[in-house]
Amino acid sequence: MTESYTPPKVWTWDKESGGRWASLNRPVAGATHDKDLPVGAHPFQLYSMGTPNGVKVTVMFEELLAAGHDAEYDAWLIRIGDGDQFGSGFVEVNPNSKIPALVDRSGDTPVRVFESGAILMHLAEKFGAFLGQSEDRAQLLSWLFWQMGSAPYLGGGFGHFYAYAPYPMEYPINRFAMETKRQLDVLNRHLAGRDWMVGDDITIADIAICPWYGRMVKGEAYDADEFLSVHEYEHVIAWADRFYARPAVQRGVMVNRTFGPPEMQLWERHDASDFDTKTQDKLAAK
Repeated sequence: MTESYTPPKVWTWDKESGGRWASLNRPVAGATHDKDLPVGAHPFQLYSMGTPNGVKVTVMFEELLAAGHDAEYDAWLIRIGDGDQFGSGFVEVNPNSKIPALVDRSGDTPVRVFESGAILMHLAEKFGAFLGQSEDRAQLLSWLFWQMGSAPYLGGGFGHFYAYAPYPMEYPINRFAMETKRQLDVLNRHLAGRDWMVGDDITIADIAICPWYGRMVKGEAYDADEFLSVHEYEHVIAWADRFYARPAVQRGVMVNRTFGPPEMQLWERHDASDFDTKTQDKLAAK
């Protein structure tokens, strides 16, 4: 990037630009190859990866199961670095080619749901769970949509330019660092004196927001905790500690995870016993 750069009158695609994800980025939608999606035995078929957006849904499923709901699911790994999200079967479920994608086969006709916030709402309404009190519904929806609109500045904005761009660029890093810190301050002020985002118990607002912002303040995103001085957001840290202390959350963050300690990686989840027998450390020991 130079100060003398002038955008052309008509933008054209440079396949070589784009940093770490350049090989997967393109200006058109649709499938790049034919590949059917697998289907397991359970009512819910999830196609995902253990990124923050994927973790939202696996945490939701594990919380539903822990609360006694009939929410058994198969979680199939979609390796976005390999382009699995551009297979024809996946594109049929999610034409936007982003994880997570869900097929609800619990009824007579399969229901396809994409966008993590939509999946959380679909499951919460289906089971009547994690929606808080009726009088809190407007606040719950407000925070859910806040996350869906705000997190791209954190991930696609700050995270991209700080960690994945071809080289450091001062202006976009400063721009998105400022916005990330502003968003953390929004949360910190809201969570002062509160245990959860809305009401007195965990809801889909917490399940949507914490995998992004809780992960950030716990020093697990982009190696940027010192750069962003995340220790300043004490109420967000306390909230994240409460969230990640929940057994169902601890299980959910393991599903479709392909990084970190092998004992934390459960690439696919098809039964509750998989947490005890099919993490990568267990499979490597066989």
